[in-house]
Amino acid sequence: MTSKHPLYPFSALVGQDRMKKALILNAINPLIGGVLIRGEKGTAKSTAARGLAELLPPIPVVAGCRFHCDPERAELMCDACRKRQAKSEALPVRERPMPVVDLPLGTTEDRLLGTIDLEKAIKSGEKHFEPGLLAAANRGILYVDEVNLLDDHLVDVLLDAAAMGVNVVEREGISFIHPARFILIGTMNPEEGELRPQLLDRFGLCVEITGLQNLQARMAVVERRLAYEADPEGFAAQFQGEQEAIRQAILSARELLPGVSYGDDILRLITLICLDQGVDGHRADIYMLKVAQTLAAYYGRDAVSPEDVREAAELVLPHRLRRKPFSDKVMDKEKLEETFRKHREEQEQAHSAPPPPVSEGPGPEEGEVHLIGEVITAPADPFQVRPLELPPDRQTRKAPGSRTRARSEDRTGRYVRPTMVKGAAPDLALDATIRAAAPYQGVRDRGNLALAINDPDLRFKVREKRIGRHILFVVDASGSMGVEERMAETKAAILSLLLDAYQKRERVGLIVFRGLEANLALPFTNRIDLAQRQLANLPTGGKTPLPHALHLAHELLKNEKAKHPQDAFLLVLITDGRANISLGRGRAMDEVKELAARLSTLGINSLILDTEKFAPCLDLGCLPELSQILGGQYHNLETLRAPEVVARIAEALGG
Repeated sequence: MTSKHPLYPFSALVGQDRMKKALILNAINPLIGGVLIRGEKGTAKSTAARGLAELLPPIPVVAGCRFHCDPERAELMCDACRKRQAKSEALPVRERPMPVVDLPLGTTEDRLLGTIDLEKAIKSGEKHFEPGLLAAANRGILYVDEVNLLDDHLVDVLLDAAAMGVNVVEREGISFIHPARFILIGTMNPEEGELRPQLLDRFGLCVEITGLQNLQARMAVVERRLAYEADPEGFAAQFQGEQEAIRQAILSARELLPGVSYGDDILRLITLICLDQGVDGHRADIYMLKVAQTLAAYYGRDAVSPEDVREAAELVLPHRLRRKPFSDKVMDKEKLEETFRKHREEQEQAHSAPPPPVSEGPGPEEGEVHLIGEVITAPADPFQVRPLELPPDRQTRKAPGSRTRARSEDRTGRYVRPTMVKGAAPDLALDATIRAAAPYQGVRDRGNLALAINDPDLRFKVREKRIGRHILFVVDASGSMGVEERMAETKAAILSLLLDAYQKRERVGLIVFRGLEANLALPFTNRIDLAQRQLANLPTGGKTPLPHALHLAHELLKNEKAKHPQDAFLLVLITDGRANISLGRGRAMDEVKELAARLSTLGINSLILDTEKFAPCLDLGCLPELSQILGGQYHNLETLRAPEVVARIAEALGG
């Protein structure tokens, strides 16, 4: 029998030391709240998370227990194991590898938390619980790739369970509780959207990673990866010694951790740092102390030092800092050093050695290389816009207030009414079921049951939830858009709409076209800081490859519609229509009309804003005809100003 295919060794990862240390700290002390790894694609986030499990030894579990209970710790057992122990029953023990559970993006709440079979409960009086992913992850690792793409309510319940160490499932007055202690590892690419600050705060640690910039390090990444693919077993064997060294360091730190102490001066330093950095709430203080204790144990010490606190601050604080729109979350390191200086003075310690130098991070980026004749125009000032609303269609309806709701196909959303139709994911409406069964209780044989339920009585919940909204800007950045501050006003309109979308479900994307091609400058996101950086460096100049832009828009919208079929979409095309670069299949305008017809089949709303001041229809392009093909709205902007752009978009959205 052949052994399983070995994972890429954790110790073989090149660079990314902060990410690796954050994972090791969670392996030593799962109570520090997990780690969120934020970084661009291809930076070994998933590889590191999966490799961590290979470092950890097998765990003893109660044989046959669905929750892998610890046979030595009654306080961490499920009710069934605790009852067996109370009866002085000898619990059978076996060892199992450290479980690693992946949380798929399409997971429902029932799949995550587990389900209580209400039909069986009301028919037979039995309380039957079907465990979910949290039960499978107990005492192991729960890995959530692209955690920012999960529904917010799923992230919320996931982090609740991670913080409490138990999973509580309640449905219609019936509840079930089981242990759920796990190492939570979340990864995300910030370009694909951001987590709400309230959810970010629930992660104990957060690390930002980027691709390696050192030439030798990048070469080592390629060489090691190819060596692993050629001979996984042989490659893993090369790092066995380093793997064992890390494993022993983790085990030693676990033994040392309960005895790590701290003084009032350390606690005062931690709270001073949080106050000086302007951190809201108290989670940062608590997690910083836990991380500092874990770091001390990792370094083999039995007391927390100020340097442990400094290192903990860099892992705990950055994602908790207050941030205003268009500003980055950057810890003020000068203020951090000032806090340490004040602390040292208060402690009246001798300045026998200067504090270690603090890296200020990378300097300002080098200016981008642009083609001759290109101009970069700064955005005009953004402004507050009124909430925008997509018009309801056959799948959506207007909810109280200003948002749109659609019927939910899973168990998420608000319960609005019962139905007799049993869906793919049945969600029993207990209230309506009881009302349907009540008139027949006098003629039914109830046996020992208080209520006799038959199949025709069953009613199921119809739920509705708010739909997401996506606005895709396709913006002409050719030379003609650089005149009369057209691009500055266009940028201001996009940023103003993102202000409205901030911390909501609305997402904005941006395609720009100039020169010989179109580019996706901004994937669908609600991150206004990312948008501001992208727009600030967006130049104008060159010709107008409009067919390229519509082709890219079609591919992007088709993929997004497939991922979010119930969400609403608006395509906003801002151009003067002077299409003069084709895809190579014919005349540019013929290609534009063909691609517009393809876009119209996606069933999205569209809006064309014609920036040509003198003639809305030129020999090189006819935007009103294009609007008719798309089935959308057309406006000629005599004077392009950001408020007018937003007003036209509001009309197209039905606001």
